[in-house]
Amino acid sequence: MLLEVRHVTQYHYAERVRESVMELWMQPQKSATQRLLSFELETDPAAQLFSYADSFGNAVYHFDVPQPHDRLEIIARSAVETQPPPQLPEALDRGEWDRLRSDFIQGECFDFLRPHGYATRTPALEKFIQDKGVEDLRRHDPLTAARELNQVIYAAFDYQPGVTEADSPIDLALAEGRGVCQDFAHVMIAICRDWGLPARYVSGYLFTNRGEGSDRSDPDASHAWVEVFLPSLRWVGLDPTNNILAGERHVCVAVGRDYGDVPPSRGVFKGEAESQLAVGVSVRRARAATTDPEFLRLAKPAFAGGQPRRRASLTGLVDQQRHQQQQQQ
Repeated sequence: MLLEVRHVTQYHYAERVRESVMELWMQPQKSATQRLLSFELETDPAAQLFSYADSFGNAVYHFDVPQPHDRLEIIARSAVETQPPPQLPEALDRGEWDRLRSDFIQGECFDFLRPHGYATRTPALEKFIQDKGVEDLRRHDPLTAARELNQVIYAAFDYQPGVTEADSPIDLALAEGRGVCQDFAHVMIAICRDWGLPARYVSGYLFTNRGEGSDRSDPDASHAWVEVFLPSLRWVGLDPTNNILAGERHVCVAVGRDYGDVPPSRGVFKGEAESQLAVGVSVRRARAATTDPEFLRLAKPAFAGGQPRRRASLTGLVDQQRHQQQQQQ
């Protein structure tokens, strides 16, 4: 499936701020089932872009706007070709639980086995586990248990934006019985890790069937889901928001222990002004696929409203920097 993603982020300040420093997790990953065709970032005011790979292998871009400004706009455009993941078996043997307890798996998946940040077991989560009979799911093999947990969380919560915030603990969604994809992912991750099943948070996008009503996700927002590690299958994606397996409609951007590791944007500014954030996302089918060359290309500045905007094609920038470092060494 060929998909085009446009992610617009706008920060508005009540008064002019002196400087802004930002980090972005917006570049889709490259994998066996996902090919990144192009990626472009545009900032207004213009800024020089830098990048690095974080500890989880995600591409992170950062920049500084050192002059006074009362708004900051970031536009990320991506073209991605996705493939359906390999078909999963109906079930695994119960020996998979023993394989998960091996020293090798415990070491390889250490970061995704321990409680962290928003994905932490709390008294409210313990009550949810008891009320929903979640512990009974462990009688099954890990794959079947994860699938059924996916369905339990889907049925237990209503999807409703505005009930929780980006930094809300899972207790708020558990108390309200409502929330968004981020909340459902954190609940599922906390339970899986408590089982001894490695689980990680995945941020990205979902191409939704707007007219069919089969998806609960907001088509104009980014998305989040869960990947669990099974020794026999490696990482398997599950989407508790929509009670589906992650497939070719899912575009993976970054993975981490929880939302705090991979927010789409994060930064600070110098000043005392109040700020407001507006975000818009569109994911649509692409008409044709064209692959950008694997190096950084800076186009000539385009002027809008008298202010220059910087556009950059950034596909493969992190890989290029690693190659340059190896040459220098």
